[in-house]
Amino acid sequence: MADAASPMLEISVCYATPRQEWLRSLQVEEGATIGAAIERSGVLEAFPDINLTTQAVGIYAKKKTLDTVVRARDRIEIYRPLVADPKESRRKRAAKKESAAAVAVANAAADPAPAAPSGSPSPSR
Repeated sequence: MADAASPMLEISVCYATPRQEWLRSLQVEEGATIGAAIERSGVLEAFPDINLTTQAVGIYAKKKTLDTVVRARDRIEIYRPLVADPKESRRKRAAKKESAAAVAVANAAADPAPAAPSGSPSPSR
């Protein structure tokens, strides 16, 4: 049991799904770990699909381990797995853009230049 004089730290735990955001502020004892803070926050009950053995966690967008000791005003984040690899997505977009540019060049070479209008318009009096 904790000593009554042990200082409490104010922290927050957050998690987001495509449809919902979850953020809770709570107080934990000095020396508490990320894992203990997550368990105490209630996020695991609210989102039973969270698996801390496979999902990464961090503090302010920096990956940390579950046994990292938290400090005052830390925001603990639970990260979902990526749906798509960002590098692969960039490669696909670049290839698509390159392909579209090649088609535009090919179409421009195949189409004759538009004919200039013959004669000049006659001024009306």
